[in-house]
Amino acid sequence: MRSIKRRNSPRTDEPGSAPAGHLRVNRMALHVQAVDRLRKLIVRGTLAPGAQINEGELADALGISRTPLREALKLLASEGLIELRPNRSARVSILRTKDLEELFEAVAGIERIAAELAAKRITPRDLARLGTLQSRMERLHAGNALEEYFEINQQIHRFIVACAANGALKATHDWLLSRAERARFFALASQSRWDESVKEHQAIFKAIEARNNAQAGKLLDRHVKRTGKVVCNVLRAKRKAANPEAAAAA
Repeated sequence: MRSIKRRNSPRTDEPGSAPAGHLRVNRMALHVQAVDRLRKLIVRGTLAPGAQINEGELADALGISRTPLREALKLLASEGLIELRPNRSARVSILRTKDLEELFEAVAGIERIAAELAAKRITPRDLARLGTLQSRMERLHAGNALEEYFEINQQIHRFIVACAANGALKATHDWLLSRAERARFFALASQSRWDESVKEHQAIFKAIEARNNAQAGKLLDRHVKRTGKVVCNVLRAKRKAANPEAAAAA
């Protein structure tokens, strides 16, 4: 029997294999992967608030067709990161102080309850994992590695909620966190707030470790609200500097 030689299919996901290779996604669950890529670009500010979405250019950069791109944009719109406008191109959602105040108020309430429950329900194994995440986050702060720090920071917030062992609480938090993530990263751009945030996380961990549920909830509630206040104050200052008259309506 003759042996059959197989020809290797060309890889489409090799770094640099196409223009804007750092954005390219493979063919599996294209819209899901596009959501992940675009969410990170929006959260990090690469796609700035108010930026118009050119579907043709963005689809080419991602290496996908417009159909999965549009599905991705719909999902991001449900997270509050994209605005879909009838008969007009989509755009990155604008950060509005009123919306952010309400958002952080809601996130603070969810995370306060989660911290209270986590302090009572967390297992020794999960407590050790939380301690490891806390230590990694502190090292990244000391090394001034903002983006890596932010990733661990978000993991900690999600993990505390997961340790509350309440499915409804976690589902609500997951939905809200995607909306708050961009503003949280924006707040860490302030070095003073970044330094302050690390100390607050240290206190939150110690309260959970001590099984002090009331203190854990109080500290996490205060931490989230403080972040929201910093973001709103920075936005107001920027808008006032750019346009004093429009700032009053923000």
